[in-house]
This record gives sequence, structure tokens and C-alpha cells, in this order.
Amino acid sequence: MVFEKIKEILAEQLDADADEMTMDTNIARDLGADSLDVVELLMSIEDEFEVEIPDEEIENIKTIGDLTEYIQNNM
Repeated sequence: MVFEKIKEILAEQLDADADEMTMDTNIARDLGADSLDVVELLMSIEDEFEVEIPDEEIENIKTIGDLTEYIQNNM
């Protein structure tokens, strides 16, 4: 559920194909997200899942799997 919703948000905001995304997909390298994209994505994800991702955690989130795991552990 969390993984699917994250893929949906990423696909919408980055104009990417959700079907090609895996847990190992790198948000910046594979999806072409720049730093502004990442900030906007994280704001959308924080709103969707009602969690807050501290700035110090953002640097640890590289892949969709990292993001999914963080959300699942902090919901």
C-alpha cells in the first residue's frame, strides 16, 4: 500500500512510469529528480501519510525502498 502510493506520487510529480519503479529505484539518478523536486515530493508524501521527515533523514533517503521503509516505520 505505502509503496504503491509513493510510486503514484512520484509518477505524477516527475512524469515517470510507475510500472517501471522498484524498491531499488534511485529517486535522483533513475527518476531525474533534482533537489527542488525532492523537496516537493517529500512535502507531498508527508501530507499524504501524515508524517514528518526531518532534514537529517532526507540525506539517507536515496531509493523508493528507503522512502517506503521510513514511512512504514514512522506512521
